[in-house]
Amino acid sequence: MFTGLVREIGEVLRVDRDADGARIWVRCELAGELADGDSVSTSGVCLTVASLEDGAYRADVINQTLRVSSLGSLETGSRVNLEPALRAGEALGGHIVQGHVDGLARVTESRPDGFSTKLELELPRELRHLVVEHGSITLDGVSLTISALTRHGLEVSLIPETLERTTLGTKRVGDELNVEVDVVARYVERMSSAWENRGR
Repeated sequence: MFTGLVREIGEVLRVDRDADGARIWVRCELAGELADGDSVSTSGVCLTVASLEDGAYRADVINQTLRVSSLGSLETGSRVNLEPALRAGEALGGHIVQGHVDGLARVTESRPDGFSTKLELELPRELRHLVVEHGSITLDGVSLTISALTRHGLEVSLIPETLERTTLGTKRVGDELNVEVDVVARYVERMSSAWENRGR
């Protein structure tokens, strides 16, 4: 489990792809705290550390993950948001994040708003009913509050701290971001569906 508070921006050193998936190497200071088998959120995707070497961790990414997330487009030099798994006793500063990507959101507008930047994003149709104004959402591993709903998605406001400490400050119109909706919304949807089907 994660909180959506990015610890560090890592750099992709190498990506090896074959029919079975991809192996990626990410250089980061965080590697000094990790051990084989640890979980690390990599731009919002929960990956398992397969090995550590020379200040970098290697993770194996299956084909399904490559298809549904932006990890399929990673290349040498790509920058990724990193967060280690939440440990017992640590503060839950963002919201509960599982690292399970629900889909990709596309940036449709980026504009300054005072000292913040507003990003407008188009969500996949099947996710739009799972977001609410002022609710939580995870974009590329970053816990954010939805500032407004739009016809095809949502809008978030990025404060200077977020722009500086994550990759979101580099996103432009047309870029795709990993999306994880609030897990509470998923449970509510499931329970509502079960209740509706109970009398059938």
